[in-house]
Amino acid sequence: MFKKILKAALSHKIISAIVIILVAVGIYYGYKSLKEGTNQTTYVLAAVEKGMLIKSVSGSGQVSASNQVDIKAKASADITYLGVSVGQEVKTGTLLAQMDSKDAQNAVRDAQASLENAKLSMEKLQQSSDVLSLLQAQNSLAQAEESKKNAQYSLEKSYDDGFNTVSSAFLELPSIMAGLTDIILDNDLSIGQQNLDFYADVTYIFNEKAIQYRDQTYNSYNISRAAYDKNFADYKSTSRFSDENTTEFLINETYNTTKEIAETIKNINNLIQLYKDELTQKDMNPLAMTETHLSNLSSYTQKVNNQISSLLSIKNTIQNSKQTLVSAERTIAERIQSLANLREGPDDIDVRTQQLTIQQREDALLKAKKNLVDYSVRAPFDGVIANINVKKWDSVNSGTIIATLITKQQIAEISLNEVDAANVKVGQKTTLTFDAVEDLSISGQVVEIDTLGIVSQGVVSYNVTIGFDTQDERIKPGMSVSASIINDAKLDVLLVPNSAIKTSSGASYVQVINGLDSQTSGASILQSAIPSGSPNQVIVQTGLSNDTSTEISSGLKEGDMVVTKTTTTSASKSSSSSFNLFGLFGGSQSRQTSSSQTTKSSTSNSSGATQSSGGSVNVEMRTPPGF
Repeated sequence: MFKKILKAALSHKIISAIVIILVAVGIYYGYKSLKEGTNQTTYVLAAVEKGMLIKSVSGSGQVSASNQVDIKAKASADITYLGVSVGQEVKTGTLLAQMDSKDAQNAVRDAQASLENAKLSMEKLQQSSDVLSLLQAQNSLAQAEESKKNAQYSLEKSYDDGFNTVSSAFLELPSIMAGLTDIILDNDLSIGQQNLDFYADVTYIFNEKAIQYRDQTYNSYNISRAAYDKNFADYKSTSRFSDENTTEFLINETYNTTKEIAETIKNINNLIQLYKDELTQKDMNPLAMTETHLSNLSSYTQKVNNQISSLLSIKNTIQNSKQTLVSAERTIAERIQSLANLREGPDDIDVRTQQLTIQQREDALLKAKKNLVDYSVRAPFDGVIANINVKKWDSVNSGTIIATLITKQQIAEISLNEVDAANVKVGQKTTLTFDAVEDLSISGQVVEIDTLGIVSQGVVSYNVTIGFDTQDERIKPGMSVSASIINDAKLDVLLVPNSAIKTSSGASYVQVINGLDSQTSGASILQSAIPSGSPNQVIVQTGLSNDTSTEISSGLKEGDMVVTKTTTTSASKSSSSSFNLFGLFGGSQSRQTSSSQTTKSSTSNSSGATQSSGGSVNVEMRTPPGF
């Protein structure tokens, strides 16, 4: 059988080759279609809107059977006024006690002044530049340019003065170096022996330090001689017309050389003075030349010190002139930019920054005013004073019981966990609903919060007392009640869904798609349909937030379209083909193609997690008949 197949294949070489080629092509395109797919990214959008944002916490409890409420202080201060007595009937809002509020009043005044300054800065920023402001800016720039010219002149003069100082130094340094050479290397004191060695050898008999002084003198003399020779050569090759760098180098070199010479003078003077002192102590007379040497060294010291002072002074003058010139150039750059800013008008970023500053100052003022209110203790509702726990001038802390109020008003007690309780304050508005009475909603306010929590199975909770704003006969003591306490609320602020907020390196940002109408909010859009090609990442400043929305204080404007969800879908194609090889030679040829689509989706969420699902691709090749 195999031989027959082989024989048939050999007798149809061309057809066999074509079959092999077509099989290879089929395998290639099948593999390629398996790998290829089209990826599509879809964005779910939401519009930035203005609205009211409410942050609240919820809890449940029962309508209280008791009608007694403790009125507590909300601040820490001294009691300056008590306006009620035991048994006195009071109305809602009656002032029970007043605490010393000087600091709180000062805080309000400071916050008002700070806000006013911010508003004035905004007005100044938004005012168009008048003729006077432009003229002042131009004059300021001209003054800065004049200062630069003066600084350049001062620097040039400093280099001239520096060259003069170097010239003065070299009027004296040659004679000083010649005198030092004579004192150290001549043999005035002993035939065949240098003066330095004579002083050292004689003194060594009485004091071993003589050798140390001699060696120090030799070393410093050799260093100062080499420095002087090079310095003098540089001086002779430099003129008043040399460039500034060359002149400054010569000044610094001369300063260093003069210091080396001064060190040599000090060392030889130390040795000769030691020689004189040792002989005098032994009742021996120093050689007469010794006094001449010491007198010359004293003169050299005075001259060298004067030159060092002059050279150091000119070095500092040059450095100061350089710094003045640099400062003048910086001032000119600042004045040029200031003039350009005046001509261009206020920058958008500066305006937005100042608007944010005003908002922050307004919030600070509101907070200061709320804090000031806490220093006045008022009756939360009508009732009778049952007890007063403090006296005038007592110091109280926040949470101290001021008085006990007996009231006919209904109250409810609910329990909150420690996280929610931390955000609740006395006086916050509340909405109450009741299981026993459908469709009934009563407003109220927090009148008391327990100072100590209750621990049950490791969980800490706090009882909160809420007073009803209205009374309803259907509400009975012991009924179950649910309360929603408003912790904070803001009106007319920019809001985005929480899912739009992302963070990176501690900064918050959103993805914004430009060029879309706000009516597309809530819709989905393919990436290929985005005018800019992809969303833009925008850094934002966030504010108050609740379970669904977040306040945007800067970075966005109303109507901007932000991305709340991103979905990526990929599709791959598969094909099934049948064909007749012999149809290529005039016979019938048929091809059937079918496609199956498999979807693979991935969804990005705020945590960066990705979920996916996939299918399979089938490739079918059919054998030609008669092969």
